This record gives sequence, structure tokens and C-alpha cells, in this order.
Amino acid sequence: MKTKLAIIGDYNDTFRPHKATNEGIEHSIKKFDIQLQYDWIATDTIETDFNKIISTYNGFWIAPGSPYKSMAGALRIIKYARENSIPTLGTCGGFQHMVIEFARNVLGISDAEHAEYDPYSSKLVVNPLSCSLAGQILEIELTDKTSKIFEIFGTKRINERYHCNFGLNPEYQNQLDGKGFKIVGTDIHKEARILELENHPFFIATLFVPQDNSSVETPHKLVTEFLRTVTKNKSTYA
Repeated sequence: MKTKLAIIGDYNDTFRPHKATNEGIEHSIKKFDIQLQYDWIATDTIETDFNKIISTYNGFWIAPGSPYKSMAGALRIIKYARENSIPTLGTCGGFQHMVIEFARNVLGISDAEHAEYDPYSSKLVVNPLSCSLAGQILEIELTDKTSKIFEIFGTKRINERYHCNFGLNPEYQNQLDGKGFKIVGTDIHKEARILELENHPFFIATLFVPQDNSSVETPHKLVTEFLRTVTKNKSTYA
């Protein structure tokens, strides 16, 4: 039986990051003969099908494309994956929702909010970026040589493509980092672009979209390593 990956998001075939997610996975699967099946899981089905989902899939990719139909559903999956050592990658909107889940359930900010859902909230842990990064390719500095991210890339600087307008409010960076959701990649302004949870086999969030920087000839290193980690997780076979 193949390992199974759930992509948590509301698939839209006209949204480039969604198509890129499928393509990026296929690049790695075919290039490195990774035995893996992947399915998109709509966020508004999670609450009803939660037990079936967590017993079927070996890993979760929290996809771009917010606002989700059900933030609550996505956050429930993220919390489960974080607490149960399930390999998880969040990109763009996935990064933002992994931040919200951690802020609410670990930092204790019960009303932590995402500006795309509630722009007038007093606790905007995810807020609009000062400048939109949609469509840009920018440099990121990998700041922790002991991190999994640094091990994957093996270099201090990378260039990645973005599709986002929202990010982690810098006012909360130290709180996340201090509680173990470490900031391991930053932009030129020292704002968080990659987060990695310590003491977890793979719980990484990137504000950029690595799957849109992948090709048949050169699958993205982060995507490949994530898929390989998922195939090693045998705890949730159906």
C-alpha cells in the first residue's frame, strides 16, 4: 500500500499555486521514485471526516489559497499534526494558518486572528505585508545552521517565489520563536519567512511557495525531503 499525503485546501484549478502543488509533488515522485499517493481534502469536510482523515493519511500539506472555506477544519488538522508528530508542510496560506494555530493553542492567544478573515481584530497575528510579495522572487537568509531547513538546502541563502499578501506580524516573532516554533529563515528586514518546530520530525512553514520553484529536471529540495519524510511515517495507515 502506498503512503498517503493529504493536501489541506480548497482546490481551484485556475489558481497557479494549487496547480504548482500537484506539479511539484509529481516532479519529486517521478525523479526519485517516491511511492506516494496524494489527495486534496476540502477544508469544509474536515470537521465531519476528521477521524477518517487522520487514520488514512501519513502527512499533511497545508496549501496556499486562503481564506479557507473552514479555518476551524484546517486548524484542527494542524493541531493534530503538531501534537502527534505527523509530517507537515505549510506554504503561503499554510504558513499563515500554522502560525494562527500555534498562537492560539501554544501561546495562549485565544483570539489570535488572520487579517484576511477579520481585519479589525485586536490580535492580528497574521497581518497584511507592508508590500505585496505576490509574483516576486526574493532572497531568504537561512539563519540557523542546526535546523532541518539548513540541512536540506546546505546553503545560507536561497531565492524563492511568493504568492502572498499576508505574513506573520513581526510583533509576535519573538513569542513564537521562544516557544519553539523557530524562525529559521528571514528576509532582508529580518522578518520571518520560514518557521520550523523544534523536536518534531517535520513541521515546517514557508511564506514562499516552493512548489512553484520546482521543475521536472530539478524538483524542489524542500518538497522532495518532505515527501520522503512522509513515506517514513507509518503511524497512520488506513
